[in-house]
Amino acid sequence: MTAASSAGYPESGPSQATVPVARRTAVETKPAFKTTELFVYAASVIAVLIASAVVGDGDGGSDRFAADQAWLYVTLLTIGYLVSRGLAKSGARDSLARDSLDSTLHQTPHPSRPHG
Repeated sequence: MTAASSAGYPESGPSQATVPVARRTAVETKPAFKTTELFVYAASVIAVLIASAVVGDGDGGSDRFAADQAWLYVTLLTIGYLVSRGLAKSGARDSLARDSLDSTLHQTPHPSRPHG
């Protein structure tokens, strides 16, 4: 025997007042290893280190592209890469927060749901 709740509605099953909401759950940027930024960064670092090793001593015995200068360039490349990834991710989070705020502000009650 099936018990009925008020006004003959069954107690089991999905609620008629529930409205499925389509929402984007993943707007995160691609993982770093899937971006061209990583490959450009890695190639640049390798190029700087190779250039520093190849451009050795000049005629006067002085190193034209010393190791400390090469590592300074590698550090600057690393800072640039980290900033670019941070900006890409911060833009993605901003988009997600804005989308969830918009969906919260524009929700309308289901027409069959009683108000009050």
